[in-house]
Amino acid sequence: MASKKILVVEDDYNIYDLISIYLKKEGYAVLGAADGEKGLAVFKEDAPDLVVLDLMLPKMDGWDVCREIKKISDIPIIMLTAKGETFDKVLGLKLGADDYMVKPFDPKELIARIDAVLRRYQKGTSSTRQIILPNLVIDMERYIVKIQNDTIELPPKEMELLYFLVKNQNRVFTREQLIESIWGYDFDGELRTIDVHIKRLREKLRPLEKQYKIKTLWGVGYKFEVGKDA
Repeated sequence: MASKKILVVEDDYNIYDLISIYLKKEGYAVLGAADGEKGLAVFKEDAPDLVVLDLMLPKMDGWDVCREIKKISDIPIIMLTAKGETFDKVLGLKLGADDYMVKPFDPKELIARIDAVLRRYQKGTSSTRQIILPNLVIDMERYIVKIQNDTIELPPKEMELLYFLVKNQNRVFTREQLIESIWGYDFDGELRTIDVHIKRLREKLRPLEKQYKIKTLWGVGYKFEVGKDA
């Protein structure tokens, strides 16, 4: 199983290096950024499992980074800052942060909090129908699809078809299997209905064609494929 990815957005290299050492020791993969704009870009590109976010950052402060992340994802965020005032803590939590630590801190405590937040997050999302990939979010609870941060409109069956294919990426499904999975066994329409929906989904996904593709296997069916740029 792949290591969980932790994005650390921290402009103090010594602090970043300390956190990174402890995270890697615990088996986490570490992504880093030294300013807010870069942190947000890395988040969108690499889809981490959790973000450790300093508040006082160059270019874009941690509050704005948190706000932008929460617009497109519910990935957990732990805020890390020298500020200890109640106002800062409350504001961070209101923006959607899952925990808050004040510098100076014990790296072991930070690791413990990361572990705890990830356990809560996994427990809370285990039954939800949400997929988060770089530049692509599918949320079946709210019927929202985001492509490169832009919300796009999809009819219910198109959205269900996209969710099903992405959830089962790299698996090939025949038209009959897709009809049964999305429309049910009592569907009395044409199998070519699938082809029409696939064509429309491909048009919507065109901005991400270097990352994702709904591929046709002639004489067999369709599959959702993740490219090397994803």
